[in-house]
Amino acid sequence: MAFEGLSGKLNQVFKKLRSHGKLTESDVKEAMREVRMALLEADVSYKVVKDFVKKVSERAVGEEVLSSLTPAQQVIKIVNEELCALMGNENARIQFPSKPPCVIMMCGLQGSGKTTHAAKLAKLLKKEGHYPLLVACDIYRPAAINQLQVVGERAGVKVFEMGQIPPQVIVREAMKYAKDHGNDVVILDTAGRLHIDEELMDELKDLKELTHPNEIMLVVDAMTGQDAVNVAKAFDDALGIDSVLMSKLDSDTRGGAALSVLAVTGKPIKYVGMGEKLDEFEQFHPQRMASRILGMGDMLTLIEKAESTISQKDAEKMAKKLEQSQFDMNDLLEQLRQIQKMGSIRSIMGMLPGVGDKLKDVDIDEKQFTHIEAMITSMTKAEREKPSIINPSRKRRIAAGSGTKVEEVNRLLKQFEQMQKMMKQLNVKGGKGGKMNRRAMKRLAGMNLDQMPNMGGIPGVPPGIMPKK
Repeated sequence: MAFEGLSGKLNQVFKKLRSHGKLTESDVKEAMREVRMALLEADVSYKVVKDFVKKVSERAVGEEVLSSLTPAQQVIKIVNEELCALMGNENARIQFPSKPPCVIMMCGLQGSGKTTHAAKLAKLLKKEGHYPLLVACDIYRPAAINQLQVVGERAGVKVFEMGQIPPQVIVREAMKYAKDHGNDVVILDTAGRLHIDEELMDELKDLKELTHPNEIMLVVDAMTGQDAVNVAKAFDDALGIDSVLMSKLDSDTRGGAALSVLAVTGKPIKYVGMGEKLDEFEQFHPQRMASRILGMGDMLTLIEKAESTISQKDAEKMAKKLEQSQFDMNDLLEQLRQIQKMGSIRSIMGMLPGVGDKLKDVDIDEKQFTHIEAMITSMTKAEREKPSIINPSRKRRIAAGSGTKVEEVNRLLKQFEQMQKMMKQLNVKGGKGGKMNRRAMKRLAGMNLDQMPNMGGIPGVPPGIMPKK
């Protein structure tokens, strides 16, 4: 998960600050020294780190902070504000022209994930109500056109291709096609190279001259660290980019490139790829990313993911079942499938406040989803609706049918029973279905992660997904 190492180190620094109570100037200087080391280890540019620490230190040693009743919290607030400023205080968006189509030219080095992320962007824009067209301009890399067709089909977006002819001809015809067929967004998947060369840049300049793109978006691989920033600067100097799309941000636990791009190039990160699936792609929000880094979670993004996965009708249906204590194994199975659509468990849990640091040393077994699904689907209709009827012989049958052990079936049933008990505690019987009262709501709101009845250590996570350390 991105920024995992940095987040853990910063949380240790802030923990020390909180233990002091009242802070002195030397306490702040010591903390800033540790922050500097944490940022450098996260592969943030040295110049960026130097400027960042200087700004935070100047604000943190002020009389207003040191004399405050909660000086540690004030320092954290300052760090949060400066992190937001470092990545851009405002959410940068694509500016769509009044007269379509909006042309987005994707560029980058080979292996950065450009083709896949062109399809991810197209899928996201389609979901937002646009009618995108993907254009295959990479005529050099073997199977590049075929790859775009495959991911385009998965994204439900039309792919325009003319084989291995000059890309200048392809874009001319693609623009005509887009105007004739009402495509309001045209995404050009241009060719990449193993390194920046004059031939690559000349071709991109030709395409820029022909299409007058509204957005030149550079795709950089977060795993390359500071090289990603150097690539961004080189492309901007030669071509003039408008924004950056950072791929594989989930694969790099340091994530320093994301903190350096804007400061070094002056160009904002607009989108980030957070996994291999086409849905694991999101708009870059500096404020939310700063919250994740500081271990405060990112509930807004989590809510948006949930809303895009779960329909209002399904949510209301589930709420009614919970109210009436009718939650059964069929509902659990449906919930697990919806969670899977939202992305990996590690990425979802990382968005919960205070959970990110707990995940640092935990090995999350995503395959347990399959095991749980196999166990539930091996149950009869009656067993799913009323798990209490499952006796030892039924457990053995379910284990044999799902390729699991009886112990795993027992654990699933026990933790499902805990969930039901918690739901009953939150309901007050009275009238049809019962209603959650204020005392019950307060009880739920007051629970911390360790107190809540849970599935494997974190509430809502299936058993076996989160093994104990």
